[in-house]
Amino acid sequence: MITTEFKIMENENNNKETKPRRRWLKPWRALSPWRRVGRVAWMTVVGLWLLTLLQVFAGILINPPLTPLMVQRFFQQLKDDERTVRFERDYVSLDDISNNLVTAVIYSEDGLFQYHNGFDVKQMKQAYRENKSGRRFRGGSTISQQTAKNAFLPHSRTLLRKGAEAYYTVLIETFWSKRRIMEMYLNIIEFGDGIYGAEAASQHYFGHSAKTLSRREAAQLAATLPSPLKRNPSHSSPYFRRRTADIQSRFSWGKVDLDNPDPKKQKKYKDQEGIVDFMKWYFNKEK
Repeated sequence: MITTEFKIMENENNNKETKPRRRWLKPWRALSPWRRVGRVAWMTVVGLWLLTLLQVFAGILINPPLTPLMVQRFFQQLKDDERTVRFERDYVSLDDISNNLVTAVIYSEDGLFQYHNGFDVKQMKQAYRENKSGRRFRGGSTISQQTAKNAFLPHSRTLLRKGAEAYYTVLIETFWSKRRIMEMYLNIIEFGDGIYGAEAASQHYFGHSAKTLSRREAAQLAATLPSPLKRNPSHSSPYFRRRTADIQSRFSWGKVDLDNPDPKKQKKYKDQEGIVDFMKWYFNKEK
């Protein structure tokens, strides 16, 4: 009798030990093929989302050894016999980059960099109207958007890439400081074919450190940014010289201080439109 009871208890314990494993396997085995595909798709989406968060959190302290654009440009150079295979890059801290360059790129690329939440919706709407009318192609991207694009995404003009750019922009504006965004931007942005970052560009074009850039040199580098493969200090055209002079004249507006933004402008742009407002406007316009 005692032996029988002991065996019953032993069997019950064995069943308890195997039940969790069966509960874990049974639902998957019971799923139809379509449900299995759905579960894999869901797990893939969650995994990619976690990967993007890991990328952004790592970017707070770590500079990427390579970016998608750097890889893309390398293979383009290999395929083109008329292009030199070049890779010049040297990461430095923002303190080792002249404030003249910080001031120049903000005045030329994104005047509201210190005050927006990653998107200058007014400029985006204006760019949309101009592109729609066929007058010219204009991006309307902020420095934050350009940083997100250059740090995490390959260059292409697709709706999917623009959506990913907006997503990464929201992330870096949430988790990075404006100083970190600017530091990353000036270290990975393209200043010529195979020339990345302020330090490499300063050494390549002017033969000295980015920390000692003059106002004119900083203006020249800023004038390079919209089209670095066509316009740079080595191929100075009349347009490039006019653009450089225009940027240099904006230094009269005052030096940009990333640590001490203008309180009046902070108040003025506190409740500005965001990417959600632009999307609502865009889809209403398209109806």
